[in-house]
Amino acid sequence: MTDVVILAAGKGTRMRSSKPKVLHTVGGKALVQHVIDCAADLDANKTIVVVGHGGEQVKESVAGDGLVFVEQTEQLGTGHAVAQALPELNNDDAVLILYGDVPLIKKSTLAKLLEGVSANSMGLLTVELADPTGYGRIIRSNSLDGKGEVEAIVEQKDASAEQLAITEGNTGVMAVSAALLHKWLPALSNENAQGEYYLTDIIAMARSEGLSVNAVVADSETEVAGINNRAQQAELERAFQLDQANELMAQGLCLKDPARFDLRGSLEVGMDCEIDVNCVIEGAVKLGNNVTLGPNCVLKDVEIADNVAVDANSVLESSKVGSNCTIGPYARLRPGTVLADGAKIGNFVETKKAHIGLGSKVNHLSYVGDAEVGEGVNIGAGTITCNYDGVNKSKTEIGDGAFIGSNSALVAPVKVGKMATVAAGSVVTKDSDDDQLVISRAKQRNLDGWQRPTKKS
Repeated sequence: MTDVVILAAGKGTRMRSSKPKVLHTVGGKALVQHVIDCAADLDANKTIVVVGHGGEQVKESVAGDGLVFVEQTEQLGTGHAVAQALPELNNDDAVLILYGDVPLIKKSTLAKLLEGVSANSMGLLTVELADPTGYGRIIRSNSLDGKGEVEAIVEQKDASAEQLAITEGNTGVMAVSAALLHKWLPALSNENAQGEYYLTDIIAMARSEGLSVNAVVADSETEVAGINNRAQQAELERAFQLDQANELMAQGLCLKDPARFDLRGSLEVGMDCEIDVNCVIEGAVKLGNNVTLGPNCVLKDVEIADNVAVDANSVLESSKVGSNCTIGPYARLRPGTVLADGAKIGNFVETKKAHIGLGSKVNHLSYVGDAEVGEGVNIGAGTITCNYDGVNKSKTEIGDGAFIGSNSALVAPVKVGKMATVAAGSVVTKDSDDDQLVISRAKQRNLDGWQRPTKKS
């Protein structure tokens, strides 16, 4: 069995935020949640999160099966942090030690690392660095290939000039048996430049007892990069987004510019879909075949059927769109909107909890909320369903084939019959029957001698 320990107690002072560092996001998900989800993919028996600064916020913000929280009240180093989890660790289990601010770690890398764990060996994840500044250096024994066995890790502040030239760095990620941790962690010393209990010191302990340290080198620096400031957060955000973009393009999605695409959830795409620049996808989004998204669109928890065009600057949330629909530009579909096949939502139209029937059109400058709109309905510009009386929401029903003239207000609850016509400029407060003409206007008066206002000096 495998237990996972995630170190998430740091304050993250350089983030300059009141929020715990591990709750800042990449791809719309908290850094530590990325790590928790990766642990879940490994089928971990237990995931122990070591919290400190803002611990209650962390507990309230993350989710996962089998999560256990332990507190590190004093920040005395990584060895001290892992020691707080010892009471939760079963001697028979392997323990994977991860970091809550390293969000892009891969399941495949960790699985390989766990293969090196036994009663006589442990796993260590390292990385080759273009600039190793700040990293602990991996000290290896001499060998013909220049690598050799891992002997120890030396922290930057404790390293000699010769050791500082080493480019292989420690990621901090380890896999080791719980039984060995129970033996080694209480024996750690804080006699070093920082006065901390270094987890890395267990490497030398392992070697002194004749245990093997099986090093796995990460595929890239990005995978094991931690986030300590806003610049690093932005850098990993783009790396994460590019990985997702490449995966989607491999599935056939056309992205006009992968560098200007943000996926903050999940996206399922059919064939021949196209997404223009600066689109943001949140939650769970599903696109059918031949769907196009114009520039600057935002979709959250949306399902779209085949042959749909969403034009520029449109926002769709918690909505369902049938086939052959057109939406936008500058349209907003709020939660509960359902468009039947062939419906059209035009520019500057807002819908909320509205069912728009087969082939119906709301072409421009209208608000349709809490409404049931039948098939083949035309809703003219400036139409408003007045669904809220200040206390309660009420429903508007519009029958098949009805025509709603421009600048009309339908005061809910109200029903407009099938094939009925509402004259432009009407305020409709009473139900109408099928095929009726509905007119509700104040009497027009034309007055002579009207003095137009003049500008005051």
